[in-house]
Amino acid sequence: MSGQMSFADFKNSIATDAAPPAQLGKVLAALWRDQRGEWDAAHTLAQEDSGKEGAWVHAYLHRKEGDAPNAAYWYRLAGRPVASDSLTAEWEQIAKTLLACGK
Repeated sequence: MSGQMSFADFKNSIATDAAPPAQLGKVLAALWRDQRGEWDAAHTLAQEDSGKEGAWVHAYLHRKEGDAPNAAYWYRLAGRPVASDSLTAEWEQIAKTLLACGK
């Protein structure tokens, strides 16, 4: 991502823009699409990132889908414990973490 976007700007983009900002990486674009109710598009973007960040978003998406075994697999690949907080809290944690590191 070129230049850092704040969490507030990211959420505003979700509410107002027709598409994710071009500077977002795949994992943040996946979270953007997820919040717009575009689970399939979000899942495709998460799958395209083979790193730990993509695995983390992938895990969140399968948890949201209700597929706990698949989510657990992706959490392992991400090197993260299976989340137990709300989906909203997890989404915010992922987004803030990825924004902070420019993903």
